[in-house]
Amino acid sequence: MALIKLNDRAVSNATTFGSISSLGEMKFISKATASSSASIEFSLGDYKEYQFYFVDIHNGDASQVDFQFNLSIDNGSNYNVVKTSTNFYAFNSEPGYGNESLAYGSSDDLAQSTDYQNITSFPLGNANDDCLAGFMSLYNPSSNVYVKHFTGRSHQSEGDSNFYTNDTFFAGYGNTTSPVTNIKFQMSSGNIDAGSILMFGIN
Repeated sequence: MALIKLNDRAVSNATTFGSISSLGEMKFISKATASSSASIEFSLGDYKEYQFYFVDIHNGDASQVDFQFNLSIDNGSNYNVVKTSTNFYAFNSEPGYGNESLAYGSSDDLAQSTDYQNITSFPLGNANDDCLAGFMSLYNPSSNVYVKHFTGRSHQSEGDSNFYTNDTFFAGYGNTTSPVTNIKFQMSSGNIDAGSILMFGIN
């Protein structure tokens, strides 16, 4: 049987490929850059999925603070959507203390709570080179039928003298069938000293 080779140059100008062309596209919507900002807020529309990318988020105030978000159903007047969530994390330290771990983060999950959802399982440091990076997705926030799922992952330096590197996976849902109109990011205390958040939409 002869081997059939696909010439990639022959398909480089293709405009459709079966049903793949109907899957939609990822569109850049907005970028917000913090400068000692109390919070960063975005208005949402009717994209089926929103993706947020956290780039060099820096905590310049007191150490031991968490990076968080909450949702609004009234155009940002209140950020108090009831949420249920879960997360797990892995960590290691620069000196290698021997207590590295992969564990469930029971102190950062929510159970029918209006509290802000932690994006980090450990607090951020405030040294000059400390920062956070990561991403999260919010699914179909404009639905008036279903709850609002979110998933994400973050990585940051822990705010103590042990110099831990922490990797957090978080997920959950906003338990509301009302359309979610806004999302707000903040530190649990103090300001977002620097860094950017990029928002993309997918239909």
